[in-house]
Amino acid sequence: MTAVKTFHFKNEKIQSLLLKMGQQRSTQSLFKLIVDHLCAFDEVALARIWLVREGDICSSCLLADECQSREKCLHLVASRGHSIVHGGEDWSSLDGRHRRFPMGARKVGHIAATGKPVVVESVLDDSTWIAHPDWARTEGINGFAGYPMLYHGTVLGVLAVFTKTHTTQPALDILGIIANHAASALANAMAFETIQGLTRQLKEENTYLREELYDAISYGGFIGRSKALQRVIGQIDLVAGTDASVLILGESGTGKELVARELHQRSARSKKPLIKVNCASIPKELFASEFFGHAKGAFTGAFSDREGKFGAAHRGTLFLDEVGEIPLEQQAQLLRVLQEGEYERVGEEKLRKVDARIIVATNRDLKKQVEDGKFREDLYFRLNVFPITVPPLRERKEDVPLLANHFLERSLTSMNRPVFKFDQEQIGQLVQYDWPGNVRELQNIVERFAITAHSDSARLEILSSLCPDADRMPQEISLGADRAVITEEEMVKLQVRNMETALALCRGRIYGPDGAAALLGLKPTTLATRMKKLNIRRIPD
Repeated sequence: MTAVKTFHFKNEKIQSLLLKMGQQRSTQSLFKLIVDHLCAFDEVALARIWLVREGDICSSCLLADECQSREKCLHLVASRGHSIVHGGEDWSSLDGRHRRFPMGARKVGHIAATGKPVVVESVLDDSTWIAHPDWARTEGINGFAGYPMLYHGTVLGVLAVFTKTHTTQPALDILGIIANHAASALANAMAFETIQGLTRQLKEENTYLREELYDAISYGGFIGRSKALQRVIGQIDLVAGTDASVLILGESGTGKELVARELHQRSARSKKPLIKVNCASIPKELFASEFFGHAKGAFTGAFSDREGKFGAAHRGTLFLDEVGEIPLEQQAQLLRVLQEGEYERVGEEKLRKVDARIIVATNRDLKKQVEDGKFREDLYFRLNVFPITVPPLRERKEDVPLLANHFLERSLTSMNRPVFKFDQEQIGQLVQYDWPGNVRELQNIVERFAITAHSDSARLEILSSLCPDADRMPQEISLGADRAVITEEEMVKLQVRNMETALALCRGRIYGPDGAAALLGLKPTTLATRMKKLNIRRIPD
């Protein structure tokens, strides 16, 4: 009579496995470690791990008919083994028929639902829990053991092994110990990953907040008494406390970002991040990754998981600047997440929920773009819930003196120079100018003036620099007979401001007859080189 082969573990290998499990800091490395070690035993034909997660592919799941709730199910996260019949076919794929198991369905689902192990000591004697007995006999499968991965009474997943031999009670006891240790190691790894994720998110939020703080300082807040400005502030007060989408309209340089920040700061989401996205600067091939994030390995160069703008803005506010620049083919992706409040990272099938208030801004005529077929009508109506139009500076001339003196005071303070104000003649020149670049142009002109200015305000003149000419571009600011010599550093700052002003007037364009290079009398390549050297970014529309 042929002796029945039995399965037993070698203590030293199990001790090594248990020790290494506690050292893992990522769930994927933990899962791989477990199935690799189990399959290192000659008696093990297949080792697998499923985790309890939210249902994600219910409509296409092959076992959907056996699912009752369609809320949670078991996701196959690790598999190791190979066929002895089909030329050593690898069983490590996670995309097979059993990549999902409904809770309560079949042996794996039963283990997760009840929290109790299922053991088949001999497939030949008991095939109750074996869905495919013929497969088991063909592959020489003689035993099965599946254990719940329990942590503080909660089933986190299922660890299962198919063995080539009969399973004995000592082997089953050790499998139970491995499953218990796996649950603890999994909880620790998940906690560590959560901490890492929160750390990454905090770093991203800090980056965004630093950028927002810089922008806030550069604009100086709402300054002015004009009726046009008060009307905008009144609209902000009306809508800020709601979650309604806001469409901010206005020319370049009018302060649309400032309005978005005020909407966020005066809302119930003010303690959460305000995430800004410059839609004009995102290449269409990176749109999905930038907005929704990606999983590690999703594409070449994806060396780690990325949160994405929507993920970073969860429970906060997402500000989409220059929304009119989004290519038509990408607008459908944006509309979907705005309507359904969920999205998928690139390289993942998991649906992620997002709760973010949407604020968008543009200097384009979106209604005209809809008529021209360049902007989706459904997306336009989704965004245009509450429009706010920011007036150009030429329509709020009474605010120019307050803004100019504010920018001058801040610029002189930052340069450690004595603070003074513009005299009446200079204010008159500022008010008479048409300001095609709006507040941004005023800021640049004043800062450039501060660089070259002498502290004796009685002798300061702005002269023809603010007289609109054919180019509508201010010329050099003169200091008259008492002109001071400026340092090389100040000269570089002056050059930077001059290029930034040109870029603002040309709405960020460098090339072409209406580009900043032509305005400055430079070759486009020369301007691009100087911008790179001086770390000057294009000023968005």
